[in-house]
Amino acid sequence: MTRNPLVHSMCALLTCVLTSTAISDRPDEEWIPVAGFARGEDTGRMGNTHGGVVIDREGLIYSNTDTERSILVHRPDGTLVRSMAPDYPGIHAMAIRKENGVEYLYAAHLAGRQVLKLRLDGSLVWALGIPMESGKYDDNPTAYNPTGIAVAPDGRIFVADGYGRQWIHVFNPDLTYRTSFGGRGTEPGRFQTCHGLAIDTRGSEPRLLVCDRENRRIQRFDLDGTFIDVPVSDLRRPCAISISGDELAVAELEGRVTVLDREFKLIDHVGDNPDSSHWANNGVPPSAWTDGVFTAPHGCSLDADGNLYVSDWNANGRLSKIERGTKD
Repeated sequence: MTRNPLVHSMCALLTCVLTSTAISDRPDEEWIPVAGFARGEDTGRMGNTHGGVVIDREGLIYSNTDTERSILVHRPDGTLVRSMAPDYPGIHAMAIRKENGVEYLYAAHLAGRQVLKLRLDGSLVWALGIPMESGKYDDNPTAYNPTGIAVAPDGRIFVADGYGRQWIHVFNPDLTYRTSFGGRGTEPGRFQTCHGLAIDTRGSEPRLLVCDRENRRIQRFDLDGTFIDVPVSDLRRPCAISISGDELAVAELEGRVTVLDREFKLIDHVGDNPDSSHWANNGVPPSAWTDGVFTAPHGCSLDADGNLYVSDWNANGRLSKIERGTKD
């Protein structure tokens, strides 16, 4: 079954342009870059970082490369614990979920045109391939290129075909195909690179948030795929979303991360790069990096203390940490 998204009301067509309302309410807070994070001798050259960032309940940070070191696991101080999942280079996004007391990684494996469920040691639980049941790829299965993944509280799995035909596919917890929605376009409910996904549980009902990258906005849907609204627009090519407590961070490929409150009002722009030649530039060398300034944020994660971890899209490989601190 495939449905066109429905618009709830004319109000849903209105977009919320970023406004700075919360920064003045937090004059004592500051972002503190951690110099040389994850660049020790045990990490070396990471390899192309073109994936996501998630954090487990122990505080370990999981990020991706396009090499055989597909998933890197770091401690909060930046030391490398291990690399894993060598059979799955090219993971593009991850979600982490606790099930019956055990945490698992869900991954959009772009290079393999599949979705993976992995244990935290990198071993495979299952793999889910091209959703031929959707009818969207009958003419060309290789048009399926998943870039984002999210798992709802009830276990439904949402997968974004962001580098393909711009559908969001929904699977039941037993991995059977459920539905698809979206498709290519600029109108509400359609996408130009539906890149990253997140489930927002801060309200009375869980909602699906979609980074509609080339339309420079985030779209919000109910879990049945019905379009609700565009809570924020005028972003710089949003790639990924992380939610912690009341706050939401958006990794923007054009050189910054935006942090919003539960009403999608601006808290801060973090790591805003003044050199636009670095924006969305995979080739910026380490010699041109500045701690606390991003080049092409592709994945991000807020930890329980509000610290921010960011993976830039970078050929050498870059993972950064910015701590949340209090001014003296």
